[in-house]
This record gives sequence, structure tokens and C-alpha cells, in this order.
Amino acid sequence: MAISGGCQCGAIRYELSGPPGRVSICHCRDCQMSAGAPMVAWAVTPAANLRIIRGVPATINSSGDSFRRFCSQCGTGLFYVNETFLPGLVDVQSVKLDDPSAFAPDAQVQTAEQPAWAAHIHSASCIPPLSRNGIKDPPTARILTPRLESFTQPPLGKPQINQAPIPSGHI
Repeated sequence: MAISGGCQCGAIRYELSGPPGRVSICHCRDCQMSAGAPMVAWAVTPAANLRIIRGVPATINSSGDSFRRFCSQCGTGLFYVNETFLPGLVDVQSVKLDDPSAFAPDAQVQTAEQPAWAAHIHSASCIPPLSRNGIKDPPTARILTPRLESFTQPPLGKPQINQAPIPSGHI
């Protein structure tokens, strides 16, 4: 049974021919900088088990022998390859699978590089989800500030790209 996934805009689609050998959360600085997040969940699989069925991922040499593959249309990170340390293997970002809950992480790696607060993230409060697609969340969502309470998150789908020029000196 194939396990499928892809990028946010749908330009890249792939299949894994079997379950990953290991799923881990990486806290390394390279992953943090690449993802813009404190950690990334990776599912490692033999490279022969990964088949790209639509599109061609772009590749960047992120550090040394590390290569990251991503969608050049929407920027979604997809794969990590390092033949020096992981010969014949590819790391697939597990939350990019169609079922991101299919394979739970069983390890954390590079924890020495995690932000100091990451070791205690499990004790942070959980805020109820905001409204999505105009559907109201349960009354418990009312604990948010009035400003956030009226926020409606747009539906997931193809990201909207602002084509307006960026004024000089602005990001």
C-alpha cells in the first residue's frame, strides 16, 4: 500500500512504497532555519521507496553534504538527503504526508540545538483552534482576546502570492 504526500500547492506529489523505518523530530539549527520552526518531524526511508509522481522538486545545498528538496512554486520543504551520514536514505517531512498522523515520532535528535524553552513545550497551555472556513468553534474559544476572537483563518489550499513590488528597504 502506497503512502502519499505532497506540497501545499499540489505541484509536487509523491508516494512511499512502504512505512518509514524511523520517525524522529529534529531540533538542529539547519532544520530550524530551513523550516522557520523550532523543530521538524522526519520519516526516514530508503531512497528507492520514494517515487515522485508529479512535479520536480527544487534542490538547495543547505550545509555541507546536506541537500533539501522543496517545491519551487509554494516553497514547501519536502525531503532531506545527506549521502555522507545517511547513505541511500531520504528523510521525508512527515507532516507533508496526506495523513500527517500516520507515523508518530519515536525519537528526538539534535536536542542540544533546540531553543531552551522547547524542552518544556508540552507544559504550555493549549489555546482552542480559531475559526476556519466560517465555522464557529466551541464556546471555549471565547477565552481569546476580542481582537483574536474575531479572526477567521482562511481555508487551506493554494497559497496566495502577492505580486506587488516590494518597496526599497522593506522585506
